[in-house]
Amino acid sequence: MLRFMDWSVVAMGCSLVLMSLGSRRWERTKVRKGESPDQGMRFFQAWLPLLIGLEVISARVPSLLLAPHLVVMIMDTLNAVLWVAVLVLVLRTGYRVSRARSSRTLD
Repeated sequence: MLRFMDWSVVAMGCSLVLMSLGSRRWERTKVRKGESPDQGMRFFQAWLPLLIGLEVISARVPSLLLAPHLVVMIMDTLNAVLWVAVLVLVLRTGYRVSRARSSRTLD
């Protein structure tokens, strides 16, 4: 039962990756039609699900495939670096979006 639950987490990570790729494709279609993309929300719509999906996949797959302990530890370290990068990107994007919205309300 636990193995099934672990594989379902991997499936959720794959769905996040596919959702982000679909979102990027949708955005390209909108740009071709002449609409301008919302640069502030682009990170939250396309990049955030991709990064989190990759993290979820890489966190579970090595242990499910019975990889050596060294490989699991390397993947855990890379996941920690990825989470720090995601946190920095979210904070930076949130700051930019809030600053852009506050400047629009002042005009």
